Amino acid sequence: MPKFILSLILICQTSLMWSQSTQQEKLEERKAQIQKEIRENEALLQSVKKKEKSAVNVFIVQINKIKLKENLINTTERQTKLLSNDMYGNQMKINKLNRELAVLKEDYARMIVKSYKSRSEQSRAMFILSSNSFLQAYKRIQYMKQYTNYRKLQGEEIKSKTDQLTVYNQKLDVQKTAKQKLVEENERERLSLLKEKQEQEKLVKTIKKDKNKIAGEIKKKQQEARAIDKQIDKLIREAIAEANRKAAVENAKANPKAIVSRAEVSSSKIVLTTETKIVADNFRANRGKLPWPVEKGFVSSGYGDHPHPVISSLMVHNSGVEITTNEGANARAVFGGVVTSVLAISPVNKAVVIQHGDYFTVYQNLSSVYVNKGDKVSIKQSIGKIRTNGDTGKTIVKFTISQNTTYDNPANWLYNM
Repeated sequence: MPKFILSLILICQTSLMWSQSTQQEKLEERKAQIQKEIRENEALLQSVKKKEKSAVNVFIVQINKIKLKENLINTTERQTKLLSNDMYGNQMKINKLNRELAVLKEDYARMIVKSYKSRSEQSRAMFILSSNSFLQAYKRIQYMKQYTNYRKLQGEEIKSKTDQLTVYNQKLDVQKTAKQKLVEENERERLSLLKEKQEQEKLVKTIKKDKNKIAGEIKKKQQEARAIDKQIDKLIREAIAEANRKAAVENAKANPKAIVSRAEVSSSKIVLTTETKIVADNFRANRGKLPWPVEKGFVSSGYGDHPHPVISSLMVHNSGVEITTNEGANARAVFGGVVTSVLAISPVNKAVVIQHGDYFTVYQNLSSVYVNKGDKVSIKQSIGKIRTNGDTGKTIVKFTISQNTTYDNPANWLYNM
């Protein structure tokens, strides 16, 4: 029973160490990803600063950099805490081994002294010969053999525990160095974050001087966005009606006596066929796992109603998300589907609508488009080049997801958003 308990404890300790190691690896991967995003964001920020005439857009790009810095600090703190817990566990093991070694060495020393005192072959022979019977002599011989083996085992155990102690001490030294490195790294990031926030404060002061002008520009952009949303909504409704008409025709061919209602054709909800249901089910099954509509970038404007990042008293609405990326970047399909519309919002601003069963994804602010209406597209296929604004130097794609005409937050669908 004690062996079983000891084995169970060993298994638990091994599992805990493996779990902590896995967590550290995941945190290290996450930290590397954040650091990569910070570098990309810094390059983007420098590009925007060179071309940008408005402090507002620089402010928005810098907000994301500050968030990334805060995420990096939090991730490093989690790494440090996990490492501290592991170090505490190793120190406890070292303390336990030291206590066990002290007892073993003391016991071993007593055995050596006792063996030394009775070391002569004559005393051993007399011990055996003075036996009252053959059985007692045999037992004394066995005792002496066991005593010798025990002493040997004691020596081996002392060596084994000494080796373990050396390993744990070496591990602890490495961990202490790693922890110190993390602490220093975090301190540098905190100073860098402080500098970024001071830069933000300067921008805020600049923005406050032109608050009324900026508020007017924001309201104008909101009106333009709502007008574009209406155009997109109309295209989606037309795509739904067209899909339902085709389904009705197919149904009529299969069932000549069936009566197709007008509501079935003009509904704002797609009547799924066997084929489109499979696509819709597959799309839904990938909720939270879809790739981003750009290879790299960051969300510069989130979904729904929220205060403007610069003028908090002004509420803004976004039917999707706006993702800032690098100049020359392409928009890509987040899932396989069929292009139902290509809309020219302006000569330099185009949008692509893709159907996935009864779901629709829309990609706005494209300077050129690589697909046509009716084309089948695959996941991550490039569908157009994202427009870079000549005045601001920013490259932004607006991305929306809807089931029929009901919009949803893309953050619920895209991986790690």
